[in-house]
Amino acid sequence: MDDGEREQALLSALTTEHFVLQTSRSATITESVGRATIFLSMLSAALIGLGFVASNAALVRPYLGAVLPTLVITGMLTFLRLVQNMVENELDLARIQRIRAYYHRRLAGDHKFFADAVQGEVSTQATWAAVGSAPGRAQMLLTTAALVGAVNALLAGLVVTLLVGLAGLSSGLAIGVGSVLALLAFAAQVVYINRRSISLPG
Repeated sequence: MDDGEREQALLSALTTEHFVLQTSRSATITESVGRATIFLSMLSAALIGLGFVASNAALVRPYLGAVLPTLVITGMLTFLRLVQNMVENELDLARIQRIRAYYHRRLAGDHKFFADAVQGEVSTQATWAAVGSAPGRAQMLLTTAALVGAVNALLAGLVVTLLVGLAGLSSGLAIGVGSVLALLAFAAQVVYINRRSISLPG
């Protein structure tokens, strides 16, 4: 195989890989939306159910005792998978950018096609630029994982508030303890997202 044939074979392989990676990105995004939708639908259904049993005080505690742990566990599993999807999406996008950088260097010539894939010295900048963002921890707050993490934190705070209230302590103390725990739970999940991200420094 001469150099021309090798170059053509490589280009064909890269084109196929580009398509596969883009398909993989679409799949991870679709899965993330689907999982988040299922979880939020469960939460919505639980609130509707609470409205039905709220008029009967004898049913409220058993209902919450069954529903809240289910929502917390489902929320945490959803959050963990959404973080995995985020990392998979970042990997796919970084690989696509490397292929686009090759297109630019070998094929674009004087044209500016794929020029964004080689901008800056750090490849992470080019990867983030491809989706119209800039690298930063604040961007991680806009992910689907962070959204579900916020709901998880509120649920955890609600559970603790109810438990403290059931223990006979004042409602003000119960709300205060639950609010602090909710903030700590959200902060812990954001830290986890940042640590798992391949786009941020460790």
